[in-house]
This record gives sequence, C-alpha cells and structure tokens, in this order.
Amino acid sequence: MGALDARRKDAGDGRVERVRQRANWMRRRSLQMIYEAGQGHPGGDLSATDVLAALYFGVMRFDPAKPTAPDRDRFIMSKGHCTGALYTALAGAGFFPEAELTTYLQPNSRLNGHPNRTYLPGVETNTGPLGHGLPVAVGVAIAGQVDKADYRTFVLTGDGELQEGSMWEAAMLAGHRKLGNLTAIIDRNRLQQGARTEDTNALEPLADKWRAFGWEVVEIDGHDPAALLSVLDAPATPRDRPRCVIANTIKGYGISFMQDQAGWHHGVPNAEQYAQAQAELTSAKDHA
Repeated sequence: MGALDARRKDAGDGRVERVRQRANWMRRRSLQMIYEAGQGHPGGDLSATDVLAALYFGVMRFDPAKPTAPDRDRFIMSKGHCTGALYTALAGAGFFPEAELTTYLQPNSRLNGHPNRTYLPGVETNTGPLGHGLPVAVGVAIAGQVDKADYRTFVLTGDGELQEGSMWEAAMLAGHRKLGNLTAIIDRNRLQQGARTEDTNALEPLADKWRAFGWEVVEIDGHDPAALLSVLDAPATPRDRPRCVIANTIKGYGISFMQDQAGWHHGVPNAEQYAQAQAELTSAKDHA
C-alpha cells in the first residue's frame, strides 16, 4: 500500500460524518469569502459543495505536499466559476493555508475568479469558459489508460454546461475508448444563469443520452454524503465503461432565500441576508 492509499484507509468508517462536517464548513467559509470579496457565485458553490467534500475528504488519493505526484487521482472543476467550493476544498485538504482564503479575488491573490494551475497547487487545469473540463478530463484519462496507471480522473460539470457541443464530443470519445478510469459528475441543479435548463435548452432525458454514448449512469442525491461516497468509491461496472454520476442538487443549498433561485447564480448577500445565511448554515451544522 502506498502513501496515497494509506490516506484513504485512515479515513475509515467515519468518512460520512467527516464529509458532512467538512461540507458544512466549506459552505459557511465560501459564503464568507463571497461576502467579503463583494462578488462570486454562491448558488453553484452551494450546490457543488457536498460533491467536492466527498471527493477531497473521502474518496480521492492525493498528497497536498506532492500535488503533482504521478499516482495522484485527478480532479477537474469544469464549472470553473464556482471557485468558492473549489478553494475551500483545496485549503481544507491542505494544498494551501486556510488563512489565504481571506485574499479571495483581491489584487495579486492566487485565488482568482477562475482556477489557475500556474498559481495554485492542486488545480489540474485552468477552467472558466464552459465546456472545456470534460474534454481535458478525457485526455487525462486516456493518458492513464495508455500508461496503464491506476489513478482515477474525476470531473464535475454544471448541467447548463452540457449545452456546449464539446461536452458531447468528449462523451462520445470516452465511450469509444472505454475509459473505466473516468468519472463525470453532473451537478444537476436544473438552473443556469437566468433560467431553468429545461426552459433554456432542455437536457432530458439526460441519463439516456449518456448511456447512448456508452457510459454507465448512476443517479443519486447530490447532498447525501453516504450516497456520494458509495458511488464515487466504486469502480465502473463493467470496468471498461466511463461512469456518469447525475448528482441531483439544489442551487443555493442550505440557505432558505437562495435555494432553487436562478437569481443567486451570482450575487452577494447584503449584511442582513449574510447574517441570516450564516445562522441557517450554522444551525444545519448543529443538527447534522
């Protein structure tokens, strides 16, 4: 067993509670970052947080002291505008000091509005323009297949992002190459900037579309740590198919006035809203 495998084993049976606690902290901390910076994308951050918490605190193999170790699992944040969720995950996992989160979106900060691999350890590739993450992840997974490496590649995409044609070109190639080492997770919150996905450019029947491209498809509650850990841990069945996890989520999850509201795709709460939001997130933590 290598050092990276030992990290996963140490998480033990307490992984569900550990992921739940880290997700609660990530939600509160990312909202603080947005409030203090005066800009950000709280809706998508909050829908994606549980997925990232499951990956970084329960599933993936990595060593933050060796962020480019060849045998690390790879994660690509295709919905690159949701940096509040990504940066809190990376800081919580030890890739950079948590105190640095206070520099979010400030001049000369490494914590840009979109992740930059040149500046920040743990970022596998730059993302921001939508539709690029899955194509890159397919390339990374093909490299692992060619090298007969045992690392896994995970990519998180928004559902509105699936309206980009490049995503389906990549999905087709992944099925053709039988990339059993690739897992694509869809943050299926059913909202995009300004409207619902189904009113903008409908995606359903979404699962059937992925299956048609040769993927195994699993649908789960994207806010259930136990379900996320179970699905993301397991290899694809059969092993020569890429896996698509449709994680049904709620945009703005955890904050009553943000939940399922397209207007919070981006935006900043005022002082009263911020206090209410932190109180609700803290209460959720206390009752988890």
